[in-house]
Amino acid sequence: MKILFVLTSHDKLGDTGKKTGFWVEEFANPYYTLLDKGAEITLATPKGGAAPIDPSSDAPDASTADTERFNNDPVAQEKIKNTKVLADMNADDFDAVFYPGGHGPLWDLATDAQSKALIEKFNTQDKPIAFVCHAPAALKEVNGKDGNSIVKGKKVTGFTNTEEEAVQLTNVVPFLVEDMLQANGGIYSKKEDWAAYALQDGNLITGQNPASSELVAEKLLASLN
Repeated sequence: MKILFVLTSHDKLGDTGKKTGFWVEEFANPYYTLLDKGAEITLATPKGGAAPIDPSSDAPDASTADTERFNNDPVAQEKIKNTKVLADMNADDFDAVFYPGGHGPLWDLATDAQSKALIEKFNTQDKPIAFVCHAPAALKEVNGKDGNSIVKGKKVTGFTNTEEEAVQLTNVVPFLVEDMLQANGGIYSKKEDWAAYALQDGNLITGQNPASSELVAEKLLASLN
């Protein structure tokens, strides 16, 4: 199993002066779930080099067994500091692609031409494409095989408007994931805030929030076996 993880290069939280990036749990849980099953994982970002970690996801209250493992794993940390350049990645070389969330993707991956082309190619090849929390933002401009939005008529989930409200960033983010998925014709559903929830429709896998990263990883793994 060769799996490509695509992370954000964006580290500014709008005009707040605060930092953002990817959410550690949403990377760490799927990373170890897949790594422990023998997957070969490549990390890429739009700019290459160090992928920015959202400081909030590295705080004690966001700590999980997987984030602890990451914090004590020099190999994984080295990979995060030295990601490949997204433009150099080819879908032909991988069996699946996974996008961890965090607020960063709302600013860069949502409109990144390389990311868009890559997801479209994975989809054309019917390979699993998986996203969690804010990462479905990367589907904003992606088209399916029929030329319509890739989420049109598909069962999807992602970070909810009420969860965004709870973290008080509704007026900071460039768009709301829930609204975007619905506007693009997705059949959006969700559980209560912060509950683990993931959906699979064909090769498209989406998870609602950080708590859903394990479910997404399990669905991705099942798709590859």
